[in-house]
Amino acid sequence: MSSRRQTRLLVFFALLIFSSVAAAVTTSDAPSDADHQTAPPAAARHAACGGPAVGGRCHSVARALRLKLIAIPTILAASVVGVCLPLFSRSVPALRPDGNLFVVVKAFASGVILGTGYMHVLPDSFSDLSSPCLPAKPWAEFPFTAFVAMLAAVFTLMVDSLMLTLHTRAGAGRANGAAVAHHGHDGSPVVVHGHCHAPGQPDVAALSTTEAADKGGDFEAGNTNTQLLRNRVIVQVLEMGIVVHSVVIGLGMGASQNACTIRPLVAALCFHQMFEGMGLGGCILQAEYGARMRSALVFFFSTTTPFGIALGLALTRVYRDDSPTALIVVGLLNAASAGLLHYMALVDLLAADFMGPRLQGNVRLQLAAFLAVLLGAGGMSVMAKWA
Repeated sequence: MSSRRQTRLLVFFALLIFSSVAAAVTTSDAPSDADHQTAPPAAARHAACGGPAVGGRCHSVARALRLKLIAIPTILAASVVGVCLPLFSRSVPALRPDGNLFVVVKAFASGVILGTGYMHVLPDSFSDLSSPCLPAKPWAEFPFTAFVAMLAAVFTLMVDSLMLTLHTRAGAGRANGAAVAHHGHDGSPVVVHGHCHAPGQPDVAALSTTEAADKGGDFEAGNTNTQLLRNRVIVQVLEMGIVVHSVVIGLGMGASQNACTIRPLVAALCFHQMFEGMGLGGCILQAEYGARMRSALVFFFSTTTPFGIALGLALTRVYRDDSPTALIVVGLLNAASAGLLHYMALVDLLAADFMGPRLQGNVRLQLAAFLAVLLGAGGMSVMAKWA
């Protein structure tokens, strides 16, 4: 399949997803008589959507602003520490990628990412798209959160597969060019003479040994390059999903004026960003990027949540998190991010490690990794009470 056909296929699926959502949204333009009969009173609906009923001792613009200004540098520092810890682990012998402790730490971080998708992002999407502020038709008649999360997981699989195919073909083209240069411009192999059994004849055994060694080396190099490309695809897709939900979380905090909600959320987000950064940092380390690319990935991960908070602060007077437009956009983004994180955590991180030869050959290490996954997912489940 050529790259042009792959691009057309990606565009087709993207248009299909957006047209499905648009078609569902347009069905709510003409409310039916049943909607008028079952609709709640306007006053109750306005109170449920955060109208005049919002307030009380927790509603304080000054206290909320002070907490947000504290949250921006605190979350930024926690994010930088979390994502950079694995990158500097090569200086610690026990934390090198080829050590057992690194496998356990990576399993813990993968559990954190899995818990983030299931316990934080997905429930937020369900809450947004089932809000009483949205019209009952179609939002109360169809599980949009599960539908979009499913599409996002399938779309992530497609992008994951196509990106790996493109990288592999590009690597194969470079390898073929190197092979042609090695064998000569006319395609004939370069004859290496050893001890001759007859005048002018090469040693067959020596040639066979050399060819076998070349093939074995090429096979191992091909496996190494494929795994490296796989790791780089994982980093790129995982970073995309984390960035989306980090901006959404920061935007919600920045627009909120409830000091009682923001205070525990700051602490929870610091732990959340630090542990999630450890998972991403481990993937970046295995991708073996250069210093420039590593710096870019660390920068985008560390600044997305503070950027979302600052954006929420700037839009406080015009942005309302209970408006229908905000609920739909944030709810759909959270659903897509949840599907992406579920796929990445289960397929690319956990399944790839647990089904690999390293854990399959060491039962004790496998049980320790299972326990680490449960601890990571369990910790994020406990944090879901506040964040």
